Amino acid sequence: MSTVNITDSIIQGSLHHGFSSEYPAGVPRHLNYPKYPAWGLLAQAAAKVSARPACVFMNHSLSYREINLFSIELAIWLRSHGLRAGDRVAVLLPNCPEYWIALNGIWRAGGVAVAVSPLSVANDVTELVGQTSSRFVICLDVLTELIRGCSYEKLILTSLCDYLPTWKQVGYIAARWRRTGTWLPSTTDRQHWFWDIIRASKDELPVFSAIKQDSPAYILSTGGTTGNPRAVTLSHRNIVCNAWQQRYWSGASMGKETLLAVLPFFHSYGMSTMLAGGAAMGATLIMQPRFHVARAIGAIEKFRPTVFHAVPAMLAAMNLQLQKRPANLRSLKWVISGGAALPVQVAEEFASYSQALVVEGYGLSEASPVTHVGPLDGSNRWGTIGLPLPDTDCRIVDLEEPHRDMPRGEVGELWVRGPQVMLGYWQNEKATQAVLADGWLQTGDLACLDADGKYRIVDRKKDLIITSGFNVYPADVEEVLRSHPAVRDVAIIGVPHAECGEVVKAFIVLEEGFAWNENELVEFSRKKLAAHRRPRIWEQMLGDLPRNFLGKVIRRQLRESEGDQP
Repeated sequence: MSTVNITDSIIQGSLHHGFSSEYPAGVPRHLNYPKYPAWGLLAQAAAKVSARPACVFMNHSLSYREINLFSIELAIWLRSHGLRAGDRVAVLLPNCPEYWIALNGIWRAGGVAVAVSPLSVANDVTELVGQTSSRFVICLDVLTELIRGCSYEKLILTSLCDYLPTWKQVGYIAARWRRTGTWLPSTTDRQHWFWDIIRASKDELPVFSAIKQDSPAYILSTGGTTGNPRAVTLSHRNIVCNAWQQRYWSGASMGKETLLAVLPFFHSYGMSTMLAGGAAMGATLIMQPRFHVARAIGAIEKFRPTVFHAVPAMLAAMNLQLQKRPANLRSLKWVISGGAALPVQVAEEFASYSQALVVEGYGLSEASPVTHVGPLDGSNRWGTIGLPLPDTDCRIVDLEEPHRDMPRGEVGELWVRGPQVMLGYWQNEKATQAVLADGWLQTGDLACLDADGKYRIVDRKKDLIITSGFNVYPADVEEVLRSHPAVRDVAIIGVPHAECGEVVKAFIVLEEGFAWNENELVEFSRKKLAAHRRPRIWEQMLGDLPRNFLGKVIRRQLRESEGDQP
């Protein structure tokens, strides 16, 4: 079996193991990870950079000492109200300081945090809370309609109203009444206010749980784009190790960085890079409750962050705004894009506006989530996901014979192994065994290893199109068609065909000012694409393509809309 092993293959200089002999200077290939639980990341930052602002939210600032102390006070309250080691606590919040406090308070009390997306519908929330048997729920006051069908023992409410100026509080309270039918939720034996709990506690004694590193810490739903959501279960060790891997990859010094925190914390990408990774480096988080183009650009100009973790859709939207209104983004050193493939032209344009080093990373919730990142030493190459993080092994296996590794340059399924790989899916052993074998996580993504030792994601395994025996990777076709001046966005799927098995179909979103001209697109594809890769069916999308909150195209919806046969 050919593997990529950081501690061995680089030293040997073996390209057969899938690594370039050039590994980023100063990045250890093997790390000594802390032995503490996930809350230890925050506790360490509070000890080393106590007075440093941990976060800035709506012009309110909290230090690391305060965030850590508040998490202790929440833990004391949870324990005093019956939370036992291993009990689940659902967290239904947008990006806000309370999210960070809640996670660490739950962990300190020995509980398991269950991330619930504010973008979910009520049925999905009820299912996740019920599936995990969450005894406590921490919820934003305007989202309580999502939990009306849930069974729980204690509800802890918080509000964004406290952060708003008086003239905006009126509008917020009115919105709360419209959504929940309540002007101001009352305190009862079952319902409590978050900050009343914190302010009532005067006990500063630390809460230490007997939770082991390999115990569950964080549960989050994944697989929504496949129509088959499962609950990924990450351990304390998973979270700590992935945060440590990211810290050493960046070479960040404790207390020196500022992060623009617009990625959703309820997703593993935002939780790991912002909350866990931010604490590991003692960074200041410039928090925003959700991504808004103008506000994100304004936050960069005002607060001068040095690091921006993003998804391609964010960068593309910011590029459009920057075309109209230039801004000073020079504080940014690194922009790390993930969640979906980063188009080269999007990366080039944002780099030109910011002068930052723009790289692409890769991961999945089942791996906490980061496994690969582009080098931050200037050797990155756009169109690739860079190299595996320290202690992360990789294989690219044959789709038909998974015991066989693919030669360099050929496409196969990417498998990864490392300390960040999940415990499994919550109470779903069958699904866990389908993707985990001997520590290897089968990602379901098709990838190849380039000549210079960098990895490139080709597509999702389930999105592979096989037409007349030829493999077609949608992302490759999309990249070509996106270069046409009339094409603003594009998605490729395979549709059934009686003779070919499948044929390629293109959904096209036009740039403003261009008229639909299918003949022109057909001629363009004839010049740019091999015959089996050319779309046989073209459809103009009058609106945007369906995407999830990370900007990934939801091809399942496009397939489900297909009733036509070629």
